Amino acid sequence: MTDTGGALGLVLPDDAASLADAVVGAVRDGVSRGVLDPGETYSVYRLADELGVSRSPVREALLRLAEAGLVTIARNRGFTVVRPSPHDVEEIFEIRRALEPAAARRVAEAGDATARAAVAAAYDALDAAAGRGDEPAFWRADRALHDAVLRGAGNARAAAVVEQLRATTVLLGPPTTATGRTLREVADEHAPVATAVAAGDGAAAEAAMRAHLERTAALLVAAAGGPVSAGRRRAG
Repeated sequence: MTDTGGALGLVLPDDAASLADAVVGAVRDGVSRGVLDPGETYSVYRLADELGVSRSPVREALLRLAEAGLVTIARNRGFTVVRPSPHDVEEIFEIRRALEPAAARRVAEAGDATARAAVAAAYDALDAAAGRGDEPAFWRADRALHDAVLRGAGNARAAAVVEQLRATTVLLGPPTTATGRTLREVADEHAPVATAVAAGDGAAAEAAMRAHLERTAALLVAAAGGPVSAGRRRAG
């Protein structure tokens, strides 16, 4: 299917390092909010007009998104958002389970006061957003919490990897719709992580992060149309 030309409501983020980065962010946000649909073809010209930028940064952004497997580009037609398969989602969460539970233990046991404060601040923002039903703010805080855990553990490269992996699973649609959970339910899954990090309890932080990722993986694999294999569910 090809788009019919109505307004998409895409917005360039203010904090991007370049116009191409901003376009990447706008496309990812559009998918997350459900205004860009997997399987539909969108015009490069329309995207440029919608965002008020030239076609050059749009093309650069789309090439980067294509290299990451998030879109396909059809010559003289436009681009199509690629919906991840169940296998893609399983692989993504294998990697995340290999990185994030260990990082949660590390930041709890060895993180400095600044690192722990960053995790606590991200959780407080997430909890507050859940309380007022602010979904965009909630998912920003969710990303910030996971990022704070990884960076607080001293692994900025892992934080960048996880951010890229999350950009793929967001293609399944708005996170609460894709997983069938409310904001409060997702926040409650993060609470034990934040509590354990604040208490310096590495084992509890690791276990809580693993449980959260396994729950999310099972729901997102189902949303992608497939069962969760027992072997992958235990992996990591």
